[in-house]
Amino acid sequence: MGSPDTSGFGEVLTRWRARRRLTKQALATAMGFDRSYISHVESGRHPASLDFARKAEVALDAGGEIWRAWQATGGVAGGEHPAKVTPRGSGGLLVEHDDAELRYDGRTFRAIMRRRIVNTGPDPVTRYLVRVSVDRHPGDPDASNRLYRQRPLTFEELGLTARCNGEPMSWKVKLDRDSFKEVWLCFENDRGRFPLYPGERSQLEYAYTVGDDKWGAWFQRAVRLPTVQLSVRLVFPAELAATVWGTYTSATAEATPLPTPITRRGEDDTEVFDWSTVDPPLNARYRLEWRFRGRDEPGAGGSDLRLASDRMKAAGIVQRGAPVLAAYAEPFRLPEQAAAAAELIDELLTAMHRVREHHVFGKGMGLAAPQIGVSRGVAIVQPPGDEAEPIVLLNPRVIDESEESDEQYEGCLSFFDVRGLVRRARRLEVEHTAVTGEPVISVFSDGLARLVAHEVDHLYGRLYLDRMSPGVKPISVREYKGVGLPWTYGPPR
Repeated sequence: MGSPDTSGFGEVLTRWRARRRLTKQALATAMGFDRSYISHVESGRHPASLDFARKAEVALDAGGEIWRAWQATGGVAGGEHPAKVTPRGSGGLLVEHDDAELRYDGRTFRAIMRRRIVNTGPDPVTRYLVRVSVDRHPGDPDASNRLYRQRPLTFEELGLTARCNGEPMSWKVKLDRDSFKEVWLCFENDRGRFPLYPGERSQLEYAYTVGDDKWGAWFQRAVRLPTVQLSVRLVFPAELAATVWGTYTSATAEATPLPTPITRRGEDDTEVFDWSTVDPPLNARYRLEWRFRGRDEPGAGGSDLRLASDRMKAAGIVQRGAPVLAAYAEPFRLPEQAAAAAELIDELLTAMHRVREHHVFGKGMGLAAPQIGVSRGVAIVQPPGDEAEPIVLLNPRVIDESEESDEQYEGCLSFFDVRGLVRRARRLEVEHTAVTGEPVISVFSDGLARLVAHEVDHLYGRLYLDRMSPGVKPISVREYKGVGLPWTYGPPR
């Protein structure tokens, strides 16, 4: 049996690298490979490994084409789903079909989510993470904050139910905030456990209800696991005369119109709007929005085709030039002001959730209290990965840092249309305060050290622009090629 032809894969890789305007060195850095390896694969002199194909697909956001080209070389035998590869952090789960339906009866919304999943990993899967997010006033975070602070979304009103192959599933709360929830659906109930073993597939269905006093005129699907097919369906009363449109955002592209049209059909006394796609890239977000012409709802519609900084402003992030960003943040007196600190932490977490609905953060993200207009000494850092717990820093200050440093591009939510090359220490020691008033010292390295340093700077009235070398200017986000990709670091010297 002869060797597989790898030249086709190299041609596809070269084409996508050129499309993303990446040099071989830039792609190699993003993937963690040597530049020479990129050259050998593109020329067909060396076959690509599974790990290489997976990382190239993710780094270039190729919609599954790179992965399919690799399989065509004979890389995977007998695979049922050549559209997607399961990268690290996915738990080995592949979503064969993500079918999301939202029904509205004139007073309440009913979301019915159906997922056909297969375990392609080596270990049993015992839980599945789902999210519920609402925003009655998109683009007006102050109004949303007031609404959900006074009348938070509750699990009681959601009435969440879940089934696996028709079998009821129990669930556990992971995160409970005023306007969003995270829940683990467990492959078990009071009658026993039914893990999803390697090679097995299951049909999940979960549903919940939200009143229209808490649900805004949008429905978004985020691709957090490798997915073969995604479909979205909106069902509205015909008398409301709905108009529906949609936008798409990925790790490498700002919000643009959906690549294919939304179809519309009548069904009894309702109108049904359908949209679907195949091979959606990881971290893509597809948002459907609507306006009911049969109701007088001024301001219910609107386009999301705005600059990145405009979307951050709409999410409630204070923009560059505001005096609060140049001020020294007042520390908390702890434990006396523990209640005030907890309330502000909750506001920051809610704001971070709004921001993450607008953008993919492959490097993790952070938010300091001055960025939501409050000059107090608290910041939150969210490490990369959906399951990573946020790091809360009360009254932080850097007490030591390594001599070894490096330069990486940073972005700031307060002027998000540019990225700047900033030199920072690769290791930090940070003293901060527990809500009980006790001092805590935490050590951070590489990417986390950079995120933490950026946020601590905000509490002392500094922007990353102050850290850039003389004569170095920020570049536009369109020029920057690392959107959605992690920072890369060599071994410490």
